[in-house]
Parts: sequence; C-alpha cells; structure tokens
Amino acid sequence: MTRLLTVDSLTVALPQGADRPHAVEDLSLHLDAGEILCVVGESGSGKSITANTVMGLLPKTLKVKTGTVTFEGEPMLGLSAEALRSRRGRRMAMVFQEPMTALNPLMRVGDQIAEALQVHGKGGDARARVPELLAAVNLPDPASLAKMHPFRLSGGQRQRVMIAMALALEPALLIADEPTTALDVTTQMQILRLIREIQARKGMGVMFITHDFGVVAEIADRVAVMQHGRIVEQGPAAEILNAPQHPYTRKLIAAVPHGDAAEKAEIRPAPVLVMKGVEKTYQRGGWFGAKAVVRAVHNADFTLNKGETLGLVGESGSGKSTLARCVVRLVEPEKGEILFHGKDLRPLSRQGWLPYRKRIQMVFQDPYASLNPRRKVGDAITEGPITHGVSAAEARERALDLLRLVKLDPSAMERYPHEFSGGQRQRIGLARALAMQPELLIADEPVSALDVSVQAQVLDLLAEIRQRLGLTMLFITHDLRVAAQICDRIAVMQRGAIVELGPTAQVFGAPQHAYTRALLDSIPGRDWTPPALAETA
Repeated sequence: MTRLLTVDSLTVALPQGADRPHAVEDLSLHLDAGEILCVVGESGSGKSITANTVMGLLPKTLKVKTGTVTFEGEPMLGLSAEALRSRRGRRMAMVFQEPMTALNPLMRVGDQIAEALQVHGKGGDARARVPELLAAVNLPDPASLAKMHPFRLSGGQRQRVMIAMALALEPALLIADEPTTALDVTTQMQILRLIREIQARKGMGVMFITHDFGVVAEIADRVAVMQHGRIVEQGPAAEILNAPQHPYTRKLIAAVPHGDAAEKAEIRPAPVLVMKGVEKTYQRGGWFGAKAVVRAVHNADFTLNKGETLGLVGESGSGKSTLARCVVRLVEPEKGEILFHGKDLRPLSRQGWLPYRKRIQMVFQDPYASLNPRRKVGDAITEGPITHGVSAAEARERALDLLRLVKLDPSAMERYPHEFSGGQRQRIGLARALAMQPELLIADEPVSALDVSVQAQVLDLLAEIRQRLGLTMLFITHDLRVAAQICDRIAVMQRGAIVELGPTAQVFGAPQHAYTRALLDSIPGRDWTPPALAETA
C-alpha cells in the first residue's frame, strides 16, 4: 500500500496552568491509502489535537514542540497559511463533530458546497456538481435540498452535507472527528456505511476519531488507542478488538454497552404514571409557505409502575422528549390524561401543579445548558428544596450527602459548572434533581454525548441510586445498548406513536415491529463479541 500520512514523535505543548504539560506527547502513527485508521480515546486524550495538527488547524495557544507530519511525502509543519489552504479540501479534508457549528447558517447548503469547489479552481461546473455530490451521500431530492439552509435539515442530513463538502474535490485523506457521536443509531449506521463505501470506491485514507469501540468494530482496519496524549496501543483492528493488551484499552472495551438484555425481575403492578390518549401537535411552515400540522405525540399510551425503569427509545423526531416534557408541563398537550398516582395533571393550573413539581424531576440531555454558569454548584442543588420550604442548613446537608452519592467531592459545592467535565456536570444535574426527593425521575438522553467510560459510570450510578432510593424512572434514549443495560421494559416510538412495548429481554430477543428490528440491526458492532463476554460464553 502507498504510505499516505506519517506522524512521527509529535509533541504539542499545552498552555501554562493546564492539567498536564502536553496535549500530545511523542505520538507516532501512519495511515496508508485505502485504509481506515480509528483513533480511539476519551475526551482530553489528544485525538482531536492530533487531527488538527495534521490539518494545520491548531489554535495559536498550542505549539508543536517536536516531531514531524508528512503527507504524500511532503512535510506539513511549517507550511504557510496559503500553502495549507491549497491542500485542504483538494488533497485533505475534515468532517467535524458538530455540523451546525461547521456550516454557515446564513448560506444555503448548495452554495457552501459550490464555494468549496470555486475556492480550489473548480468553479466552472460547481453548481451542476452540487446535486451530484448530495446524491452521492444518499440525500433525497438533492436539487431541493441544495436550496435549503442548514437549520432546516436533520442532524444526519447536516452531517451528510459536511461529508459531501469534504469529498467534493476527492481528497486523498479524510479525517472524520467524532462525526456520529450524538446521532441516532440508524443514522449513525448509515453514515458509517457511507464513509466505508466512499472510502473503498475512491481509495481514500480515512482517520476516524471516536470514543466508541462499537464504531471501531464496524469500520476499522487498524486502531490506535490514546490516553493522556499518548498512544498506549495500536495494531490491526481484529487484534485490538479481540485481544487488547493495555489496561486502558480493556477498560474502554468493557465500558461499551453491548445490548445484551438479561431477564429482569418482574415489577409488581403499582401505577405511578399512566399516559392515556395524550396528543401534541405542532404547526410547521407558514409565512410564505403552506402550513403543515405535525403530530408529535399520538397513540402513546403506557403505564409506569413503582420502582420500574421504562425506556423510551426511538430516533430524533420520534416524539420521546415531547412526551416526557408533557409530563413535567414544559409542553402543553391538546388532549389526553396524564395520571400521577391517579390524579390527572393536565388540567391543573400553574398553582395547582406546584405540589407535584418536587415529586417529579427531570435530568436533561445537555448539562452545559441546564446548569446556570453564574451560580455555584451548591446554590444550584439547594435552590429547589429551599424554595419548597426546607431550611438552608438542611438543604446544604442534603446537597453534601447527594454529592457523595453521585461520587463527587463535597468541595464541588463552592465551584462553578465550567470547572467540571461533561460527565461530572451530568452528575451535578442528577444531584440537583434528587435534592427534591422525587418519586419519579425523568432522564432525557442523559448519557448520549458522554464518553463510553463516563457513560458506564453514570449508568451504574443511576442503577445504584434507583436501587437505594426506590426511584421510578422514565429513561429516554436513542441507543438501544444503553436501554438494554438499565431498563426493565422498553417502549419503542416512531413518528409520535409507541409501536412496540414489552419487557426488555422480549423486545431484544423477539422484536415484533419492523422499526424495532431496524433499530437493533443498526447497533454499531452488533456482530462483535467482546473478549470478556467470549470468555464467559
């Protein structure tokens, strides 16, 4: 094979005051044409810094101390900005994790792809090529979609547009930085298959950055595992997946939720929450276009029993979060009954709802957005109980106990949210919800954007807290591997309706609905049996 990229003894220094001296230290790896190299590790391991160094996109605060980067036989470090620009897009391209920040919100997607062609001297037929490029990434109705702005597209569609733009000039090297992390499993599988298909067709070299070994099992030829800026293990994918040598690699593989649904103890019927005939619709369009009514929730009846965890699973737009938000009155449904211990919450006035606010609490998907950055953690946790009549001293003691329960140091009380990692912030959000001593906890995608090891910690913590406090939980996720690990029963939602409902082992072992089977088939690495499971099988 032709050697495409070589990184040799690369060290990138972090600014003074950082938690370690180097973002990347003494790192060496290579990538051949026609090969997919997966670079795996947790947040902060140096994966993205490595990719940005290769692309010449390092921020000015980070400096390369030692090492070389060679692409197609040419040294890349030290090239002028103009020389780098001529190679980016034309010979090397990158797909970023969050397409909404990488795409210009004010430009139609077709114009953005055409601009990439024009900048590199391919402007003659740029407009004509845009639909062809969008079709190549399996987007429907490319001509119409090219005229849309990014906000009108789904997350998966935006990611495909990014891939189309990256591939517009048929680069030799594609770097994909966590492009599927927060996507639905079906969309994720489509993107992975798309990258594999295009890579094989064009003979590209692909550096695919991820924290999920399920993704590695799906597409990798070789793997490099990074921890604290260093590569701790690398080799052929089959060797790393099936016979990992380094403790950190084994830890990451052990943390992957594998979607094996064991039989759970039967929950005694004791209804806490009953949803009957709830309907929520939205109007889309208007102004200059035709109005359309979207049925966000309908035909979604279920009963949640005391001490039970019911998983709501489905793709984005299936109505999961809308249904949950109807329960806590963040969304007002037009019809139906929301019975909490037999009392219908839907007709209650704002004042009538107050006594229930402490009994039903919600943990949100994004801990960055749900915590006030200007308030200390202690204030965030104690605010709710104090508002509901608990003394400041008792609320503080409760907060300290909860921080210990979620395995955070009590000193966190005096710190601000930005001083914590994403996983720690999610623990703080959980402590804040539990401070109200709720009977029902609603967890809306609480682990979807976390590293697999942090995800495993949060899931174990939820299971432990549920056991200790006897919590009833409505757990929302698009990842069936996660649902298998934590849920007693699963309700599968599609286009606002529950299409399948049953015990977790039954839904996984004998799915009845075609949509459920499609979700199960889309779990990354579903056919890979990790070594720890293989030994006990």
